[in-house]
Amino acid sequence: MGEVARIRDVEVTDNGLKASVEFGFACAGLHDAIREEVTDIVRDELGLDDVSLEFSTKIRRHAVQRTLQPLPGVKNLIAIASGKGGVGKSTVAANVALALAGEGASVGVLDADIYGPSQVQMLGLGGQVPDSKDGKTMLPLRAHGVQVMSMGALVDADQPMVWRGPMVTSALNQLATQTNWDDLDYLIVDMPPGTGDIQLTLAQQIPVTGSVVVTTPQTIATLDARKGLQMFRKVSIPVFGVIENMATHICSNCGHEEAIFGAGGGDDIVTDFGVPLLARLPLDARIREQTDSGKPTVVAEPDSGIARAFREAAWNIGAAQAAEPVDHSSKFGPIVVEPGK
Repeated sequence: MGEVARIRDVEVTDNGLKASVEFGFACAGLHDAIREEVTDIVRDELGLDDVSLEFSTKIRRHAVQRTLQPLPGVKNLIAIASGKGGVGKSTVAANVALALAGEGASVGVLDADIYGPSQVQMLGLGGQVPDSKDGKTMLPLRAHGVQVMSMGALVDADQPMVWRGPMVTSALNQLATQTNWDDLDYLIVDMPPGTGDIQLTLAQQIPVTGSVVVTTPQTIATLDARKGLQMFRKVSIPVFGVIENMATHICSNCGHEEAIFGAGGGDDIVTDFGVPLLARLPLDARIREQTDSGKPTVVAEPDSGIARAFREAAWNIGAAQAAEPVDHSSKFGPIVVEPGK
């Protein structure tokens, strides 16, 4: 199994303690709070006044489907999925990716929604085209510190993708495998809604280390989200948990809080499937305005409560990934069997 954190070194003196802690996920924004909590515990329980803690991060490559090998340049590939459209999955994917990057990780975004790519617009990359140095592979675009690849960067914004399933799955494979990802800790994949060709291709042909299901509290949305969660389980891809988006709306005029899309839908999934609720995100006009402008909330208002909610989702996703089994294949060289002479 993987490790969320490990203590590397401990030195205890008559009146103090010095320790080095290595985290298995990006959580720079939590370091001060963790340091304060641990310091208080050590002082209260051990009576040591001089407490020194050093934090570092080492994000490891985790296991993928048994028949596949990890993508070159990518340690962990996390699919952000939903059972139906309109639940804000792409907005969540963009903000979670930016939150992980803000916590110190190297992050990429792969827009797997071939028919309706939106990450180019959300991340402010309109009009930019990927470069290719060898005519065979593409360099990812870069926005707000993350690497990005999307069909939206390869075709005109008004051009519809009138393709059948095999062409779509081939396009996804090319976007994933023919992009020169540069040493990513996490590749966040913004999946199209549903459980069709793209999802099947992802499960069978693209190495995935984990998944997250996005839903709203609405009953209709959670019915489809349950199907998406079951799909990942059937193909043996870990489900880190559920993000309940648009959980409540707070009126900007009077401050009244209302559950416009109902309540309890995410809780029901968590209870029935035994997975964590990773975050509850609000319905707020600023989220829509900021993603439409190409500067999502995490970078537009990093100190806001909404950005904090996205960071908490990123922490929980990173910790869940760190707890999964580590990939050890890189430690072994190729095995060559030669016939006897």
